[in-house]
Amino acid sequence: MISKICISPIQESGDSWRLHFCSIHTVILVVTAVMCLLLSSCARKSDESAPVIFYPNPPEQPRLQFLTVISSEDDLKVKQSSFQNYLLGPDIDIADIGRPYDISSSAGKLYIIDRAINEILTVDLNTGEFDMLSDIRRGALATPSGIWVTPDDVKYIADLERRQIVVFDADDSFVRAYGDGQIFEKPVDVAIYQNSIYVCDMKKNAVLVLDKVSGRLLRQVGEIGAGEGQLYKPTHITVDENGNLFVNDAFNYRVQQFDADGNFVKTYGFHGDLIGAMARSKGVTIDREGHLYVADAAFERVQIFDSNAQLLLFFGGPGIGPGNMYLPAGIHIDYENIAYFQRFADKDFKLKYILYVCNMSGPNRINVYGFGDWLGE
Repeated sequence: MISKICISPIQESGDSWRLHFCSIHTVILVVTAVMCLLLSSCARKSDESAPVIFYPNPPEQPRLQFLTVISSEDDLKVKQSSFQNYLLGPDIDIADIGRPYDISSSAGKLYIIDRAINEILTVDLNTGEFDMLSDIRRGALATPSGIWVTPDDVKYIADLERRQIVVFDADDSFVRAYGDGQIFEKPVDVAIYQNSIYVCDMKKNAVLVLDKVSGRLLRQVGEIGAGEGQLYKPTHITVDENGNLFVNDAFNYRVQQFDADGNFVKTYGFHGDLIGAMARSKGVTIDREGHLYVADAAFERVQIFDSNAQLLLFFGGPGIGPGNMYLPAGIHIDYENIAYFQRFADKDFKLKYILYVCNMSGPNRINVYGFGDWLGE
C-alpha cells in the first residue's frame, strides 16, 4: 500500500495568524537549509557515474547494452525528490516481482507471469505502477506458463492446470478460452501468427496449431523423437513475421525452426558445454532481422544466432551483478517501448529494440537490455 500524508489547511482566528507567520517563517528557513544541502549532495553525486556495460566488450563495436533491472514498482515509478521525502516521507513499494517465468509487452505495458503467485503481473510504464490481471470467473487462471500479447493488446495465456489458452482483450476482460480440456495435455507456451494459434504442448512433444476463429485443430507440428522435426519436452516457442516457428526442443538440447506449413527448416545449437551449445535452454525470441535469442538456465546466459544458425554473441553469465543472470527463463523482444528505455542508454547508443530476460532467482528479477547502433567514435 502507498501511504500518503495530507496537509490540512490552517484555520485562522484572532491573532493566531502571527503564530502561523512565525511557523511559516521557520519552515522557510528549514527548507532553504535543506535545499542547500540537497544541491551540494547532488553536485557530489553528479560526478559519480554507474559503469556502462556493453556486449561485445570494447574495443569491439557495441551492439547490446545492459540498461536496467525491474524487480519492484520502485524501479520504475517516478521518484520523489529528497525534498519531497523530507516533507512527505519516503515512498513505499506496493509490489515486488516474485519468480518471473515469462514476459510480453504492448505499447506502454509489460505483462509478467509470476510463478510465485501464479498470476499475470501488469506494469504500466507511463505511471510505473504494478497491478494484476483481473482473472475471475471464467477467466480465472490456475497455473499460467506462457504469454503472447498481440499489437492490439490482446493477451493469450497458456494455462497448465486449465489445459487451455485463456484470452483477455485490451481492457483486460476475459474473451474466451481455447481447448476443452481434451486437446491439450500440458500447454506450456503460446504464440500467434495471423489467424493461427500455436500451442507448445510439452507432454504431447508437439506444437498444436489452432484456427483463431473456430478453435479447430488445424495440424500438429512435431512428434516425440530426436530426429529432424521431432521434439522431446519442448518448453518455449516463438514465431517471426513470416510465420516461421521456432521451438525450444529442451531435452534434445537445441532449437528447431519450422516454416509456416510446419515443415522442418533447420536446427540451432547442440548438446555440450562449448560456445553455441545448450544445456538447459528455455525462452526463445527473434528480432525482425532474423536474430534468434535463446536463454539457457544452466549456463545462465543468452546466446544470439543469425539466420544461418551461426552464433553471433552471448552475454549474461552467472551472478547478481549488473547484466548477470540467475536461472533465466522467458525472454522477449519489444519494439514498442524504445522511447521509455532510451534514457537508460549511453548518449552515443541508439536503441533499435528492447530485450527482457526473466530471472527465476536472485535479486534482479527482470534484466533489461537494449540492442542498437553505436553512434560515437
